[in-house]
Amino acid sequence: MKYIRRDLERRIREIAEDYSCILLTGARQVGKTTLFKHMDPEREVVTLDDLEERRLAQTDPGMFLQVHEPPVLIDEVQYAPQLFPYVKMAIDAGAPPSSFWLTGSQAFRMMELAQESLAGRTAVLRLSSLSQHELYGQGENRRFVVDLASLKERKKTGKPANLSEIYRRIWEGSMPGRLSGRYRDRTVFYSSYLQTYIERDVGELIPNVDKLAFADFVRAAACRCAQTLNFHDIAADVGVADSTAKRWLQVLEKSEIVFYLRPYSNNLLKRTIKTPKLYFFDTGLVAYLTRYSSPEILENGALNGAILENYVVSEIRKTYLNEADDCLLWYYRDRDNKEIDMVVECDGVLHPIEIKRSVNPGTELVKTFRLLDAGATPRGKGAVVCMRPELSAADSENFIVPVWMI
Repeated sequence: MKYIRRDLERRIREIAEDYSCILLTGARQVGKTTLFKHMDPEREVVTLDDLEERRLAQTDPGMFLQVHEPPVLIDEVQYAPQLFPYVKMAIDAGAPPSSFWLTGSQAFRMMELAQESLAGRTAVLRLSSLSQHELYGQGENRRFVVDLASLKERKKTGKPANLSEIYRRIWEGSMPGRLSGRYRDRTVFYSSYLQTYIERDVGELIPNVDKLAFADFVRAAACRCAQTLNFHDIAADVGVADSTAKRWLQVLEKSEIVFYLRPYSNNLLKRTIKTPKLYFFDTGLVAYLTRYSSPEILENGALNGAILENYVVSEIRKTYLNEADDCLLWYYRDRDNKEIDMVVECDGVLHPIEIKRSVNPGTELVKTFRLLDAGATPRGKGAVVCMRPELSAADSENFIVPVWMI
């Protein structure tokens, strides 16, 4: 099994010089512990998946930290929130930088615990599944910015890919266990991943959940990736109440299986809708759940446009997460069904983005970008992300960006 270098490494090394505690969150099996172990192979590692270690951490956290003195890596720390006040005391007593490295698979819960007990004392970072740049690119990660100089630099770090190769990347997904070569059978990997997720994470967040119904629910949600969220339709597919569907989607979001793009609006844009769009972090999981058995079938299937949009949105988001940077990402749709797939807000400027499967997208696509001009925030350069093999431009204000450059 090979180690795939993570773009977040550089930022962790910088941040570790200032903070006594770093908390790394992310979905199950995205490589949090592997990343930390690679960065400091000599550091003691304690996992709270070990029930004896978990019991000690929960019942006597002071003794736990005496037995496992810093510098220490504590894995799956969400199982023992009792540790956080003791970590706080150690930091306040002068613990040196990089004393505590913590990982947790429930990002929202980890953020709550850190804000309650470690506010101002710990750096909270999020690790995603592998990015396109980590898998196929070279050089340093850069956040996706819509300006010509930045796009020209991105071109140097990406690996060109045609339509078939992009759908192979989408179908294979972005989970380290698969793409590092550790687990070769894709179907068995995703089947096991889903089962473990439901048994452990969902079972903890929703006691006595109907596990078969929940698996069907995840599949119904996957069929609606890159679409505006409709609780009722998903609930009807599975045969559960709308309130149950809403609660279960909250669980998927908390455990970082899905995320949302919220609709962009302000006081001057009166006709925009308020419903978010649903996306999955890993397109390989979407392809597995929707039963596409090969990249070729996916490329020609009914979901090909939606899953390509999901892929692009997720990859753009990763470029910000891997810089430990805030990302203000939106989409636009009004009551006349005029839509912009994605709006990136950067340095007080809005950058509209359309995502198309076409090799030669029409210049009429950028006309909808003018809808943002009615708002208070200025509009900057726009982009059409598509299957064009090379960086180009629709006009002086809008670029045409290949998917492989994201």
